[in-house]
Amino acid sequence: MATLFEPVQLGSFVLANRVFMAPLTRTRADAEGVPSALAATYYSQRASAGLIVTEATQISPMGKGYSNTPGIHSRAQVQAWSHIAESVHKSGGRIFLQLWHVGRISHTSLLPNNAQPVAPSAIRANADTHIATGSAEVSEPVALSASGIKQTLADYRSAASNAKEAGFDGVEIHAANGYLIDQFLRTGTNQRTDEYGGVASNRIRFLAETVETVLEVWGSRQVGVRISPTVDFNDMTDANPLETFSVAVEKLNSYGLGYLHVVEQAQDSIGSAEEAVNLSAHLRTLWNGVYVVNGGYDGPKGEEAIRAGHADAVAYGRAFLANPDLPRRLQLGTALNELDPATIYGGGAAGYTSYPTLS
Repeated sequence: MATLFEPVQLGSFVLANRVFMAPLTRTRADAEGVPSALAATYYSQRASAGLIVTEATQISPMGKGYSNTPGIHSRAQVQAWSHIAESVHKSGGRIFLQLWHVGRISHTSLLPNNAQPVAPSAIRANADTHIATGSAEVSEPVALSASGIKQTLADYRSAASNAKEAGFDGVEIHAANGYLIDQFLRTGTNQRTDEYGGVASNRIRFLAETVETVLEVWGSRQVGVRISPTVDFNDMTDANPLETFSVAVEKLNSYGLGYLHVVEQAQDSIGSAEEAVNLSAHLRTLWNGVYVVNGGYDGPKGEEAIRAGHADAVAYGRAFLANPDLPRRLQLGTALNELDPATIYGGGAAGYTSYPTLS
């Protein structure tokens, strides 16, 4: 039986352990979506993770949904990310960039020429976002046309290429948490009547085409996908998550991807934690590659998930914010630094690069 602290093979990489750093939005990029100078320090401090997955990073100006989040579509952004990837590599780590399009979870003030957000269907979310003046309700979206879908796929390809140029080890496609791909997957947000809507095999089409587009740039083992079958964050619902995500995972499995990253539990989960874990256990049986779980895991629970074969790796979120040396702390069973909630989003070094490691 494997343990949480043993290496795991991911494509051509042998990762040092199975403690992954989950993508964590920090809203510390500048107004142009360029990561801050401190970001290289922040990520390199956490290079002992088996794999770092970066904060969600927008693939295009139309993919933006929150102030001060980073992008991967301009020269300045690519250059900044290149420095970050290099810093992580110098510290002995591996890092994937998470590719993000928010879809309907945006506001006109954040988009080019005050454009309306795009979505599979013109259904406004009961959700808020953060703009320059503070919190605001998301704007009414417009349904993506056939040409709009083609353009969005082209944006994914360009972003994937930029991530490769920046020196990342791979990319994770964000298909979770109520953002664009998740909106296509679920019945509550996808009411299309074309080949992208209706039955589950149609609703997964945009995800499949996104993966195929990214695979034009990256080798299959250097691509992961993140899903969240039972999370209703951003006003998400689905009539039959078991069917929807079984069909999605079976399709994803055909591509020979590096890993599947499943958010099992969150503050916005539908149903009980047991139901979420049971659905994840079912998806595990459909998946042939590295299976990564996220949500509600501490050290002992993560170790049990690996030993029981429920997962091949565990992605930790908030614990990594306050504990840059989290794998060591979990292995030694030592106390964790307490997280300061006030410094999670925005700001400078305090609560970002200031958390201490074990002496």
